[in-house]
Amino acid sequence: METRIDFLQWLETDMSLNILMYLDDPSDLIRATSVSRFWHHFGILRCKYKNGPVEGLHGMLCNWFLLISRFAVIANGLCKQLCVKYFPQLADVAGVVEPSSRKESVDIGSSTRMEWEVLERDHRAYTSLFQALKAFPVTDCIADAVSASSTDRYPDESIANTLDPRERFLGGYSYWSSKGHSDPDVPESLIYRLNASFCIITEINIKPFLAYFQPGLPIYSAKSLRFRVGHPKSSIDVDSVLVQFPTEQWVDDKFIWTYTSQEFPMTQQDNHLQKFKLPEPVLCIGGFLQIELLGRVQKQETDGLFYICVSHVQVMGKPLFPAFGVEILESSGTFLLKYCASAFYDTLQGLSDCSPCATSSVAPVPPPEQRIWVDGLLDFLMHRNEPGAELVEWLSDEDDEEWDPMVIH
Repeated sequence: METRIDFLQWLETDMSLNILMYLDDPSDLIRATSVSRFWHHFGILRCKYKNGPVEGLHGMLCNWFLLISRFAVIANGLCKQLCVKYFPQLADVAGVVEPSSRKESVDIGSSTRMEWEVLERDHRAYTSLFQALKAFPVTDCIADAVSASSTDRYPDESIANTLDPRERFLGGYSYWSSKGHSDPDVPESLIYRLNASFCIITEINIKPFLAYFQPGLPIYSAKSLRFRVGHPKSSIDVDSVLVQFPTEQWVDDKFIWTYTSQEFPMTQQDNHLQKFKLPEPVLCIGGFLQIELLGRVQKQETDGLFYICVSHVQVMGKPLFPAFGVEILESSGTFLLKYCASAFYDTLQGLSDCSPCATSSVAPVPPPEQRIWVDGLLDFLMHRNEPGAELVEWLSDEDDEEWDPMVIH
């Protein structure tokens, strides 16, 4: 393996300080810390909050570094760029809304101030969003069953039965069944409403139904599956479709599906919960998910028709509500990102006493050669540096063991 050497490590500390002080353009400062791991560690990772003022050149430079670097990050929208890189759907965000923020009157001629306030608002929202992707817990995201493409005996074999993990309920078996078809290639689909209009999906789990009451104990599995996420075409469609669900009517034409997954093969000889973990987490904007069941395997002995039956469905992911929400702009196909800072911090506070194993990150893992830069950048982006915040102190080599990464205050 080729040995790589960061020659900037050969510079004395005073020389590095002197060079950094000549960089009066914030974008140049960001570039400098990105090309050298040593300077990145030197300039950002070795700064932390301490009580009381810091005297001398080191403290002044460290505060100066953070202030102008933060300016460059905000002015160039680096936080949004980072989020869009991992979740391209965020490129369709038309704007950020903070419902709890108070509206201030701005004098004529202060457009620059207004533009800066917009940039700061976006910065707050996207840094919090990225932290939510790392900190919020994974849970079952299904709220309601909406509709199935067909149902053999409604409501006894309704899609609503797939919400219950129990195989038997009220003296009978709990499952959804499609109508029978002579063609095994006819697909079926199930639509669910998620418990948040804005969430991250990490895996889909499905349990095929085993017919205990039929000879041979057949399993009515599909050959494969894929899924879509999206949102209703209009608020009118939401009101008309979701007045009462599940509905016997197939309502696929009421939705716009913005993402379609790859096809996942299913096991036909297993009626346990089959887990299909996504290669990368998927952002669901709009709060609805469709599972497509492709191909039929099992023929019913009594009528010679092929059926697909499902006992239970789970959609695992991270609901981002109430900290985040979306408002679809029907005319343009874009959406507003709603950010509630108080709900975000309340959620983090509620997780503070949880075991580390209770949460997991869904943020994609960068290549090894990028991890030092990305990890440090995230630590820096999370630092809000608001008025009244404590000053930072330059740490010596002896303080490495006591240093803690920066966190949101």
